[in-house]
Amino acid sequence: MESHFDSHVEQHNEDEFQKSFKEMISTLPKGNSWGLPDHLYQYQDFWFTSPFLQGVLLAQQQFEAQPTDIILSSAPRTGTAWLKSLTFATITRTSYDDSTTPLLFRMPHDVVPFMELDHAHFSANRHLGIPLLATHAPYSFLPTSIIDSGCKIIYICRDPKDTFVSMYHICTRYAKSQNTQPIELDEAFELFCEGVSWYGPYWDHVLGYWKASLEHPDKFIFLKYEEMNEDTVLYLKKLAEFMGCPFSSEEQQKGVPEKIIKMCSFENLSNLEVNKSGIHREGQGNLEIQNKIYFRKGKVGDWKNYLTPKMATQLDQITQQKLSCSGLSLN
Repeated sequence: MESHFDSHVEQHNEDEFQKSFKEMISTLPKGNSWGLPDHLYQYQDFWFTSPFLQGVLLAQQQFEAQPTDIILSSAPRTGTAWLKSLTFATITRTSYDDSTTPLLFRMPHDVVPFMELDHAHFSANRHLGIPLLATHAPYSFLPTSIIDSGCKIIYICRDPKDTFVSMYHICTRYAKSQNTQPIELDEAFELFCEGVSWYGPYWDHVLGYWKASLEHPDKFIFLKYEEMNEDTVLYLKKLAEFMGCPFSSEEQQKGVPEKIIKMCSFENLSNLEVNKSGIHREGQGNLEIQNKIYFRKGKVGDWKNYLTPKMATQLDQITQQKLSCSGLSLN
């Protein structure tokens, strides 16, 4: 049991961390935050808002991964909520069914905790046998315990054109919910191309995990949103096997993978009451956001409705240039 002295020391360390973090962040380059309330700050080549940078640095100091943990990594707006719901439903399929799963009354971001903000409470999920923890942190920012423990990492990425359009829309929808002026598409596009976006540059984020997945293939699954969308059953079976809970032949005959996919589909999740009217991180200041803002279309190729051919070509050229010689393609 924690003594009064231990908690006093912990509080002192927390205060010291806050103080040094404030001093450090005041020296960092600032970037345009796409019309949202927090500035973006550049730290070790990536861009973060203050709460998320603070969360990543705290996790580096405090989070102790266990070999059984499964880390779901992604840049924002690349299929994170879908990956969370599919993996959660698969791992908990013997505890819950279609009518009792927490996904029916809590949004995916509340069901799978987020390392940057929730790692201190993660052990409670571990005890329940749900070892999933999500992060948007670039690979180079992961706590050393994640690398050293040899726990498994699942990474999902997406065509940068769709990633950008999705990111732009979440910003404009959030701005409208706050009655503030949303950023113009052209301005957001220039920022994204320059790498100034949450946890960006996007290409560097993807490459960090891609290279790590080539070095540690037994500990990694590297997913592309488009391929998963094309053959979700195949990839869900791969995920189940990778997570150590493969579907039995009996489960496959009964259509269990297909039932999970249907339950976690965009159509189903976006129409649940919790995802239409609930609030994520209620009472947490600028982190508070309406659940429905996270659910837009979930479509592949929606960028065609927003980007001019010239913009699409520009983004494709940056992608080819950034990924040249890596063996990875994203468009």
